[in-house]
Amino acid sequence: MLRFLLRRSLGAVVILLVISAVTFFLFYAVPRDPAALACGKNCTPDALEIIRKNMGIDKPVPVQYWQFMVGIFAGRDFAQGACPAPCFGYSFANQDPVWQTVVDRFPTTVSLTIGGAVVFLFIGLGSGMIAAWKRGTIVDKFFSSASLVLSSMQIYFIGPLVLALVVYKMELLDQPQYVPITEDPAGWFLGLLIPWLVVQIIFTANYTRLSRSSMIEQLQEDHVRTARAKGMSGKFVFFRYAWRGSLIPIVTIFGVDLGSLFGGAMITEWTFSLPGLGTLAVNSVQNTDLPMVMGVMLFAATFIILFNIIVDAAYAFIDPRVRLA
Repeated sequence: MLRFLLRRSLGAVVILLVISAVTFFLFYAVPRDPAALACGKNCTPDALEIIRKNMGIDKPVPVQYWQFMVGIFAGRDFAQGACPAPCFGYSFANQDPVWQTVVDRFPTTVSLTIGGAVVFLFIGLGSGMIAAWKRGTIVDKFFSSASLVLSSMQIYFIGPLVLALVVYKMELLDQPQYVPITEDPAGWFLGLLIPWLVVQIIFTANYTRLSRSSMIEQLQEDHVRTARAKGMSGKFVFFRYAWRGSLIPIVTIFGVDLGSLFGGAMITEWTFSLPGLGTLAVNSVQNTDLPMVMGVMLFAATFIILFNIIVDAAYAFIDPRVRLA
């Protein structure tokens, strides 16, 4: 297990380096000059040069990239002052420190991601298990049909529709917002309830179909048949043997979906006007704000990779047949 974690950690470092390099160098393929945007219409060459120096973009691109990477571990000095490690620089748009801004926005995104994942896992796995248990009945057909319909929905369509019905017309809930859970747990839950329910629609449909098919497949395995032949009850066999074995493909997909949910938070946050990393990333790209783009990209990529490492390591604890030496 230790060798596996070390190997995956080294691979994660390489992936993060590639992501940082590609993002950094692609930024300069954009025709918009951040210094010219900050300087305004009546900009002079001298003023433009001063702004470039203050932004730290007056040097060749490879040198800028090297200074950026060194700053993450050792800190840097800017016109705004010293930037301690981990230093991702200062925003081109508002001169705010990138690291502090990303850290402040992170709780919104992680709350949206984890909460949505809990909802779609609970509903999706439960629906799939019920459908498999009632295979061939009207209950099975209902869950199977509903999952096909819901899987075709999109957040940018169903989100405004739910807002119009639940918030503005029926007035059952307030406008979605983020409230720190440490300040008001009830406000945190109610403020994110609509985004969670909207996010889970697509994922729940997929997990209902996946868990149903996986469970039905497990029920046909030899060890499950042997357990039944020994006289064990149907419920005990269902939950002790079939359900546990059906989790392997589900965990595999969950690692990918959790990363997709975290990385795709910009759509959900933009739809519900939530101040998370997704909204920050969109605004940073629109403002040609390289330091903020780099900070969001590396922060999000780190957690997506971490999610997948945790999921891979969980295999050995789910199924005894899958052991990592």
